[in-house]
Amino acid sequence: MAVINRIAGFAEEMAGWRQHLHQYPELALDCFETAKFVVARLREFGIDEIHEGIAKTGVVAVIEGRGDGPVTGLRADMDALPMVEETGLPYASQIAGRMHACGHDGHTAMLLGAAKYLAETRNFSGKVVLLFQPAEETIGGGRIMVEEGVMERFGIEEVYALHTNPSDELGVFETTRGPIMAAVDDFTIRVRGTGGHAAYPHECRDPFPCALAIAQAFPTIVSRDVRPMDSLVVSMTQFHGGSAMNVIPGEVMITGTVRSLTAEVREHAEQRVREIVAGQGAAFGMEVELDYDKSYPPTVNHVAQAEFAAGIAEQITGQVIMDRDPQMGAEDFSYMLEERPGAYLNLGQGIGAAVHHPKFDFNDEAAPMGASFFARLIETRHSG
Repeated sequence: MAVINRIAGFAEEMAGWRQHLHQYPELALDCFETAKFVVARLREFGIDEIHEGIAKTGVVAVIEGRGDGPVTGLRADMDALPMVEETGLPYASQIAGRMHACGHDGHTAMLLGAAKYLAETRNFSGKVVLLFQPAEETIGGGRIMVEEGVMERFGIEEVYALHTNPSDELGVFETTRGPIMAAVDDFTIRVRGTGGHAAYPHECRDPFPCALAIAQAFPTIVSRDVRPMDSLVVSMTQFHGGSAMNVIPGEVMITGTVRSLTAEVREHAEQRVREIVAGQGAAFGMEVELDYDKSYPPTVNHVAQAEFAAGIAEQITGQVIMDRDPQMGAEDFSYMLEERPGAYLNLGQGIGAAVHHPKFDFNDEAAPMGASFFARLIETRHSG
């Protein structure tokens, strides 16, 4: 097998959908026009069961097969990023300061392509539940959809998702058994002392030595507090304090992120951050405030479903990398995989600008491959 002929036949139409979405990127939960576009296409395909307003602008659609059978969820994210596009393309973003720089326009087009084919053919039993999700890049629209009960409401038994990959050749699928993306936790630390004239430090309580000691201690969480084979990232991303050459500030702020692949390492890293911050604060006699925000959990593929999905991908392009190394980025599809068995895969779109880069653009040649993957997955899993 390869790309499904019928899907290849409307590849230009899929490219048109994608390029339209690319011109009108929307952020976070506010994907109103994107959702309207998705709903309009679904109605054109003859999909009658369409549910709007889930996670504010999320869309869930159900395609009925022929008779009783499994219920499988297929997810695509819809939101963009607050970036200025630098591609110079004729269909570049028309909205200043917003850009589809992570391929979510392509993900949406791929799932729409699969929906068009599956609604036409109905060559499967059971039901397909299409999950068009907002806010993957921000507050976790996937989490909100789960909290609003989509798994139970629509009887989803397994769930799958694809993400484009501009660091691999066109048509190469990648996945793994177990963790594929990291948990993400963010922290903000405020070290408060007493400011004053820089020429008279003895009259101040300088927050800088304490803040620097915290910053110097954090790398030891990775190098000395976890096993060398455990994956952990602790990165400081901001260090702010002061406003003049001759003034000791009253406060210094540090921000950063922690990435991990297991619950045990995640909990230990948080514990060590808290201990270091409290300990250094006490050592220097500073008031220290820590805001530690636990965000997306690790994205963990289920073994049987990852193996099944890899087999489907092999049928589409014959190019599958199994058990690829996990990545330390994060993905809110993790919440759906916590609720139901399933798998997350990457699809190579050809080597080019990385995601979240101002010159990134989804490769429309990948869309028929992704749509065919979704369609074949349903036809195979629902063949009984």
